[in-house]
Amino acid sequence: MILYTMMPHDVVYPPETEAFGKQQMVNYQGIPLLVEQSDPHYVQVVRILSSDPQHFMDTKVCPGAKISFASLDGEVSF
Repeated sequence: MILYTMMPHDVVYPPETEAFGKQQMVNYQGIPLLVEQSDPHYVQVVRILSSDPQHFMDTKVCPGAKISFASLDGEVSF
């Protein structure tokens, strides 16, 4: 079977279900991101899921950046 996707292999087939279970897909200012909770009030960006090259140049959403729960679009629960 061939799977054609823009998602990285480790997102489609996570190495550990526990590590993948901590991650959540969210929108931040219209940019789709894969994040994980770093502390009770912030999430940390794991990966940018957008196909727009300008989103990768934005330092506010680079992998490792911390974003407040209050600034996320929509509902997020961990």
